[in-house]
Amino acid sequence: MTADHESTAAGGEPELSDSLRTFGAVLKALREAAGLTQEDFAPRVRYSPAYIAKIEQGKRFPPENLPERAAEALGAVAGKVLGAAARSLRRRAGLASWFQQWAGIEEEAITLYAYECRGVPGLLQTEGYIRAVFDRRLPPLAEDAFEQQVAARLARQDLLPGRPNTSFSFLIEQAVLERRLGGTQVTSTLIDNLLTQGGRRNVEVLVMPLRQPDHSGIDGQMYLAETPSHTWFGYVEGHDSSTLLTDPKVVSAMLQRYGKMRSQALSHEASAGLLKQMLGAL
Repeated sequence: MTADHESTAAGGEPELSDSLRTFGAVLKALREAAGLTQEDFAPRVRYSPAYIAKIEQGKRFPPENLPERAAEALGAVAGKVLGAAARSLRRRAGLASWFQQWAGIEEEAITLYAYECRGVPGLLQTEGYIRAVFDRRLPPLAEDAFEQQVAARLARQDLLPGRPNTSFSFLIEQAVLERRLGGTQVTSTLIDNLLTQGGRRNVEVLVMPLRQPDHSGIDGQMYLAETPSHTWFGYVEGHDSSTLLTDPKVVSAMLQRYGKMRSQALSHEASAGLLKQMLGAL
């Protein structure tokens, strides 16, 4: 998403989430199955008992090396289990609580549609563009929070190469690119990335031209996802808030609007041609 706000709760504590609780519960179950107390386990993984307790309670994101260290204390199978749980968790690490539910749907989607009129969709953003977005956040971010949010958004982009069987469609207003957020070099790298990602067999990048009298997107940005069970969900967001839309009637209307806009936008080939033209003009 454009907003895709990654954040932590006040005082530096990550917001409590189901995914953190689940990881903590898995760690606790593996530790107890090995017959170890937190006091026994902590020195074996070279962390304090208090820190392990917070991880098990879902109040701390696990360190990257915890699965490896846990394998030494609990065995190779336990290490693999924790490693898999940590990889899934990191895809959502730092995501705002109001974005977590959509992030889960997005990760499992077999079809994902995105229309943006405010900025480039988060899954297509380059590091330079991400930094330009967060540079302009108000109130300003502290340096450590800034870097954490940049890393979190970049981590989510593993979704595109990681889901080759998911059909992605991104519809972006030309005006968003003409704005040149972050400057010429940032925009150049960004457009080059749009061309690269749009070259994937399962990814469609369409541009809505600046002048289009027949435009069905006046209600603003929207996202749509189809789950493996072929249920569709809609999603809209803005100003540190979001709405997950589940009413079939509402989602059907969104699908109709998105389908209409795909016909109003430039074709896949024409969009690529315009992007190359814009890139050459920078």
